Amino acid sequence: MGCVHGKCCCRYPRSSDGDNREDLGRYAQVQTHILAGRSVESAQVPSHNFRLEYSVLTQRGFYPESPEKENQDSYCIRTQLQGNPNVHFFGVFDGHGQFGTECSVFVRDRLVEILSNDSTLLDDPVKAYNSAFSITNEELHDSDIDDSMSGTTAITALLVGDMLYVANVGDSRAVMAVKEGNRVVAKDLSSDQTPFRKDECERVKSCGARVLSVDQVEGLKDPDIQSWGDEETEGGDPPRLWVQNGMYPGTAFTRSVGDSTAESIGVVAVPEVTTVHLTAHHPFFVVASDGVFEFLSSQTVVDMVNRSADPRDASSAIAGESYKLWLDHENRTDDITIIIVHIKALSNSGGGATAKRNGGRTTNTEKETLEIYFTPSASEGYRSVRSELSEVSCCQTVSSSDQSSRVGLNKEKTSKGFHAFPHILDVPETVAGPEQHSLSS
Repeated sequence: MGCVHGKCCCRYPRSSDGDNREDLGRYAQVQTHILAGRSVESAQVPSHNFRLEYSVLTQRGFYPESPEKENQDSYCIRTQLQGNPNVHFFGVFDGHGQFGTECSVFVRDRLVEILSNDSTLLDDPVKAYNSAFSITNEELHDSDIDDSMSGTTAITALLVGDMLYVANVGDSRAVMAVKEGNRVVAKDLSSDQTPFRKDECERVKSCGARVLSVDQVEGLKDPDIQSWGDEETEGGDPPRLWVQNGMYPGTAFTRSVGDSTAESIGVVAVPEVTTVHLTAHHPFFVVASDGVFEFLSSQTVVDMVNRSADPRDASSAIAGESYKLWLDHENRTDDITIIIVHIKALSNSGGGATAKRNGGRTTNTEKETLEIYFTPSASEGYRSVRSELSEVSCCQTVSSSDQSSRVGLNKEKTSKGFHAFPHILDVPETVAGPEQHSLSS
């Protein structure tokens, strides 16, 4: 997740032979040493007589122009929530902005604690998830961390017995491997929340956002053309969110935790929650930051995991391939965090898995029900239902003691996070906390 202070997915010139390669070689040696110390952990699920085996990898990005820049990703693995041996939590948090690391760590720590202390967690995990994200977001606003132009995405997976609940805020990703005959197929358990999604684009516009790419802001393209193709082909100059009378905040995502300035134009912390009934058709799932998926498809990631018996080998291979592709296209890489969870010895009688995704903006759920994909022996398959749960009217007032103050920042075109230019940026010097933040549920 890029931002104004570095870690931006810029359209840098492609690296020439030898350009940064010597530094990268030394960097890779350090990373190899770090990777060697990782372990595979396990957690039992006695209620359904299976176990989880998991491993995590997190790597700082390669930033030749910011050698001291820290890894803004963080992760959380918490087994036996509420002392229950059948409840386990996995989460990846990708910070952005000047205080992205602080935001990422804050959300990592508080979200799981709030879930752990919620007495409704086992009865209604979706409700508990929505409450936990809302409370965490408000606590971050009220903390000593300046989240006016900083925040974090969050992709989390909560396992309760043989049910998996995946909650997503932002553009990191969770992917399930599904056995279909002799194949293992990748099925996304989250949908990137960016203006490329028509529903998300319309939602933030209804909250007052202007949606324009950087080229449109700079006058290189017609701002009246509200079509940006897809993320794979137009990821280098994506549509961004701007206030009506200023050139900020420039986020390329539509949901996050923190980002109090962007809340005024619809950037909210309401998760989309996907529910999956696990069966023997599901060998593993992956939870990872968007640095993994910038150049790797979900299917490629699943194929790489499927080829390795040891999740440590798989995560190392994925990180290595991600870095290579980053440097083939740009002169830097993003931070990368991967959690791989293998599902071992699950042999229930269910023929498929029913998945509901809650958190979209549409209110007519029956009309908007989408058959996303199917398991081999289940007519229900995976189903996405976008419900009223997050029809979000998320507008707040941003006040300022000096609306004309300017902040000078490096000019960079970023594909994620914030974008700022010294010659057009007009950011309030003081950004007040949320005066209105209405989330319908």
